[in-house]
Formats: sequence, structure tokens, C-alpha cells
Amino acid sequence: MSSRRTAAIAGSLVAASFSVVVILSGTAGAEDEGPASSKGGKAVDEAPAGVRLTTLLPEKISVDNGSEKTALTATVKNGGNKDSGKIQLLVVGFDGLTVKNVQGCSPIAENNLPEGSNSGFSCPVGNLAAGKSKSYAVDATYDLGKTGKICLPVRAGDGKKTFWQQGPVPFGTTNPSPDAPATPLLLGTDNEPVSPGRPDSPGGEELPRTGPARDLLPLGAAGASLLAAGAAGMWWCRPRPARQEI
Repeated sequence: MSSRRTAAIAGSLVAASFSVVVILSGTAGAEDEGPASSKGGKAVDEAPAGVRLTTLLPEKISVDNGSEKTALTATVKNGGNKDSGKIQLLVVGFDGLTVKNVQGCSPIAENNLPEGSNSGFSCPVGNLAAGKSKSYAVDATYDLGKTGKICLPVRAGDGKKTFWQQGPVPFGTTNPSPDAPATPLLLGTDNEPVSPGRPDSPGGEELPRTGPARDLLPLGAAGASLLAAGAAGMWWCRPRPARQEI
């Protein structure tokens, strides 16, 4: 075998190996949501004795800058020593974050959505055994020109009590990169909106806000304000009372 042919084969093998590494690395990055967190969560109504319900969201998600699509996992967990009885999980979107689908769940009618929300799904968890958890795949879009929040209330099966509520907690970044293929967002971080080529891009005029609270709070403070409001009983994501069938 000539040295020229040997060199050509070796070069092809190196190129193929490099392509495999790139593909695998890209796939792993797309699926990496980081560790799950109950940040922004709080118990609301008292759960049955021996039942301790919480929810978990990924610490990090990624938004495609072209399609605005993103995906995440919402988890409900019973950390107690007794079964939960029938419960339901709601997945609700606010502002720039719109929930498009939750696997195995049903969309909430617009007139039954919590005040201020733009979308939501109801997941019939059923009875969650002690120490067990159940996860749901969530498809959403995120308008990076706005802030965006998500809320996970855990209610009794009849909807009369809310045992736990995570949020509305923000996903966002204070370092937007509109020219990149995707933008990573962190849980508990207010998004700094940016639109490519517009005056509100970095270095331009004041960034767009979404509501009067944004004009008063520095970035990162809104998440803390949500918890303070929750402590006072002013939950933004309190579901409307279930309607009685006649």
C-alpha cells in the first residue's frame, strides 16, 4: 500500500471519528437539564398526615433562538411516609413562557386558567406512593424578548386544596446571546430581554419590561418577591375554583 493511500485512509478515519464526537456531544448537551430543584416552592394548604408533596424543575433549560422551542421535565414527589391519595399537578406558563404540551396531561380551558397565565395543563397524578415521584415531559416556547415564568401547583384530586406550589418561578439569563443557536436559561433568574438588531439590544436603550414590578425590582429580585407574596397568601398561580356541574 502506498504511503499516499495510507495517509488518505488515516485522514478519513480521523474525520469520521471527529464527526462522531461532535454528534454525541451535541446530543448530550441538548438533553442536559442540569440537576432538579424545588426553588421557588412553598407548602400552601396542609397535606394529609404523613404526606409531603413537592415539585422539581431543571436548574437549566435551553431555548432554540430560531424556533423559540424548549423542553423541560416537571416532577411531583411524595417525600412522606404515607400515600398521597388522589392528586393532580398543574403546569402553567406566564409571560414569555407558553406551555404547548405536557405528556399524558390535558389542556386547561382558557376561562379556568389562573389569573395572569397564558397556558396550562392538568395532569391526573392519581395516588402517589410514599417516597415515589412522577415526571412529565413539557414542551414549551419562550419569547426571549420577554421575561418568562412557570408554575407547578399540586392540588387534591377534587381541586379544593393546593398542597404545594412552585412558582411562578422565572427562567432567564442576564447574558443574552441572540446570535447563538440556542440560549441557556437558569431557574430562578429573571430574563434580560433582547431582540437582535433592535434598540433594546445590549448597549441600546432601556430593555423592555413586563409589568410595573419590573420597573421597581433589580434583576433577580422578582423571584424573592414571589416567595414573599406567597408567605402573605398572595399566590399568583392560585387556580380558580373548580366549577360545579349542574
